[in-house]
Amino acid sequence: MSKHRYQTKKINEIDWSKLAEQIGSREVVLATDVAKEVFVAALMCASGELLVLIKWQHPQETSQLLAQLEQALAGIRWCAVMEPTGTYGDSLRHQLVMRGIPVYQIGPKRVHDAAEIFDGVPSLHDAKAAWLIGTLHWQGVSRPWPVISDERRALQAQMKQLDWLKQRQRRALNRLEALLSRHWPEASRLLALNSVTLLTLIADYGDPAAVAADRATAHQLMRRTGGPFLPEEKIGQLLDSVEHSLGVPCIEAERELLQWLAQDLLATHRLLLQEERRIRQQVEQDTATHRMAVVVSATTAAVLSASLGSAHDYAHPQSYLKGAGLNLKERSSGQLKGQLSVTKRGPSVARQYLYFAALRLIRDDAVAQAWYQRKVERDGGLKSKAIMAVMRKLCKALWYVARGETFDTRRLFNVARLGLS
Repeated sequence: MSKHRYQTKKINEIDWSKLAEQIGSREVVLATDVAKEVFVAALMCASGELLVLIKWQHPQETSQLLAQLEQALAGIRWCAVMEPTGTYGDSLRHQLVMRGIPVYQIGPKRVHDAAEIFDGVPSLHDAKAAWLIGTLHWQGVSRPWPVISDERRALQAQMKQLDWLKQRQRRALNRLEALLSRHWPEASRLLALNSVTLLTLIADYGDPAAVAADRATAHQLMRRTGGPFLPEEKIGQLLDSVEHSLGVPCIEAERELLQWLAQDLLATHRLLLQEERRIRQQVEQDTATHRMAVVVSATTAAVLSASLGSAHDYAHPQSYLKGAGLNLKERSSGQLKGQLSVTKRGPSVARQYLYFAALRLIRDDAVAQAWYQRKVERDGGLKSKAIMAVMRKLCKALWYVARGETFDTRRLFNVARLGLS
């Protein structure tokens, strides 16, 4: 094997007129290995012949490359293929689509698994990856890269914002828990850390000593914030705890830190409510997503639509299940029979929200609960397999719900076998 097989050339080192003559009228593909700055692309014919490996700086030299390609490949059919990894290649893909060039995608795992197949060497680097992407494309492994609608892009942006806000809230709650365990350990035992009443009290006063010094006003604040859902007994217990707290007394800077953290949590809470309201409004505008929201909540339906696309894009419920990475795989050989497990090949966020939706279904629906308990007993007390089975059933049911079918757990589970009328 030649040691120069994967030798790359920079844009200015390529004789584009000679390359055009070499291509002739043959169809070619631009197979690109995307990186942060240095991109490598293999220009290959359908026969598998590698014409050139191009290396360029993105985005500085991308426009020059596209202009050279348009000139050299004028009048012939050509397309592009790349891996759907990260966002670094999105701008290149956008420019190709704007020029009317078909763009295909190929799974990164396929490229990784093929590292040793064609040249017998297990190594994988940018130039070799680009060549593998082109080779696998001509073997029919790639598929067209769909153009996402503006509605789905808007939903994806909203879900990212919601996710970031939830991460921000979790981090702040963890910090608040640590500080309260030092300065007011009784507080989190009486009210939840994310309680708006507790956060408002800390934002206004900071530490137990400040609350104790103004007990009457603090009582009014808690009564006004908690409303009818906060028992008077709970208010009394929290105010009594400040008188004999075991916590370390705060200095002024520590009190201000507690106030700042509580104020940040209250602001995040308000932003979360606003974002959830926006998502509900967005969900109501799409009929299929709105139907799903009735079953699994607006947020879960929005996550599924944003990460998987519309259920109408899938021809069969099994393909929708596969899109979510919940289809089963088996590893068996000879007398070794491996257990079935889900592939987890789809977006993990879809499975995460489906997991919690399945837990709510098991908790709230008598039929699902009975089937789940029977499944756990059959599996020797293993709950995870039963939850995964409910997730799979729920996922396929949502495909039908999006098409107008009524959701009924009696159609998901064998009611007669469960002994339910």
